[in-house]
Amino acid sequence: MEPFISIIVPVRNMERTIGTTFNYLMNVAYPRDKMEIVFADGGSTDSTIQIIKNYQKDHPYIKLVEIPKCPSPGFARTKALEIVKGDFVFFTDGDCAPCKDWIYKMLEVFKTDSKIGAVGGEILTLKVDPNNLVEIFCQAFGFNRVSWRYGNLQEGYYPDLSEMAPTQVCGHRAYFFVTANVAYRKEVIDANGRKFWDLPTGEDIDFGIRARKQGWKFYFLPSASVEHMHRADTKALLKVWKSYGAAHPVLLKAHASSYMEIIFQFIGKYPNHPILRIPCFVKGFIYIGNFHIMNIFGSLFLLFFILQWGFPCAFWFKLLTWLCLAITMVAKFKYFRMVFNIEPYDKWFEFAKLKYFTNLYFMMGGLKGSFKNGTFCIEPSF
Repeated sequence: MEPFISIIVPVRNMERTIGTTFNYLMNVAYPRDKMEIVFADGGSTDSTIQIIKNYQKDHPYIKLVEIPKCPSPGFARTKALEIVKGDFVFFTDGDCAPCKDWIYKMLEVFKTDSKIGAVGGEILTLKVDPNNLVEIFCQAFGFNRVSWRYGNLQEGYYPDLSEMAPTQVCGHRAYFFVTANVAYRKEVIDANGRKFWDLPTGEDIDFGIRARKQGWKFYFLPSASVEHMHRADTKALLKVWKSYGAAHPVLLKAHASSYMEIIFQFIGKYPNHPILRIPCFVKGFIYIGNFHIMNIFGSLFLLFFILQWGFPCAFWFKLLTWLCLAITMVAKFKYFRMVFNIEPYDKWFEFAKLKYFTNLYFMMGGLKGSFKNGTFCIEPSF
């Protein structure tokens, strides 16, 4: 006998993508009398609400929760959790498209181990406009890809939370499920007070950490995939990357042990980089990768280039100038190498700008709020 399941979808001004999301959700295989789909609208000003209401007319299992002054997607999910009654609660977004056997695949995993509290699948790309350069870049970059985030991760259990070091909380070793594609047992939802935090981002990481601290296991099932329709313009993409970084200082304050970790990204293969861990009253991490090296030595190159003209010992400044230039160029080549493989090839400069500025805004977000929370974040190089 199939369990009753709930699907929660937070939305806000999703008219560009929600029609596609509906088409895919309507195609998901599962008895309709054993499911409910709850849309939590966070104050849409476009046609999103009307689109949902139109679908409700013919599909009684679709529900709508309206939150006019909603501060965040996490808050919208919390409001939806107040009314859902599923034995398992599935999460996705209004710009996502689950595969047909999404529900059955995840439920099969839950049956294998009663201590599995969450199952998450892969997040692929579904382009709305095949010629949109931002969408093309996101697909090539692997935006939100779970396997990519953890170095070509394969199906199986997530590693246990062994030490709660900063990089395990929200760095490159932070094994969590994005709420675009995850299902939780009702028992986990209840144990977490049926509540996500209200901040703009980071709610999925916080919710997952709280569950794993309680001893629940997480399982990655790539085949239970969801296709994600990404941001369509540069401004929106930069905003979301900045928000990702901005969540980290609060997460570190709430969950991390008292260490400062220095990660040498330019050594070894991702994600197995050397880490220097120092006990410190300021929690955080400092990544040193090609992005950082390129910018640091590029700045030093300009400094020494200027100084060599004003000092008698110009030979040493010239030597340092050329050394810094060489290091800068090597790091720059390694950093931008992937953009030359993205089609159309004549748009490589546009893709290079997207790569650079998303990384820059990610770092800006990580620094934002660091001092306020007593933490410090220098985000990774992509």
